[in-house]
Amino acid sequence: MHYVRVGMTILLLGVVAGCGSDAEPTRSSAAAPRVMTSAAASSSTKPVVPPSSSTTNATPPPYIARVVWVSLPSGRSLQVYPTANGRVATADDAGAEAWREVLRKAPDAGSRGMRAQFDCHWAFARLAAPNKPSWNLEPWRPVVSGQQMYDTRCNPGGPEV
Repeated sequence: MHYVRVGMTILLLGVVAGCGSDAEPTRSSAAAPRVMTSAAASSSTKPVVPPSSSTTNATPPPYIARVVWVSLPSGRSLQVYPTANGRVATADDAGAEAWREVLRKAPDAGSRGMRAQFDCHWAFARLAAPNKPSWNLEPWRPVVSGQQMYDTRCNPGGPEV
């Protein structure tokens, strides 16, 4: 009876710890609660694991609402306005699709430096500033390493103006 109580306590703690969490359940045996019955106490137990489910793309394109070229004191800037789905999409290919959308709307944006700035915004700016109205990409910015891009908050060569 003691093992049943301990097992139920562990199970309850696991459920309470997951309350309010949007995270998907993991299949890790360390994270899954183990439930022991008195009959199973002497033998090895297996974790209780929820059945797997297939993941669907809950945030389909379009990811980019519009793009606008503007002139700033620092030079030309392409303002990229993401859609609501573009702000939260997590599918592996969503960033590449979003960049294709940018290029369809602004074919002259297709430089290496512009793509690197876009990728930085897609990977980091969406998290750091999820409500920023536009992501500003400038063709005059230098092409730098990924670390430099991150360190400069997606704005290598000078601050955002």
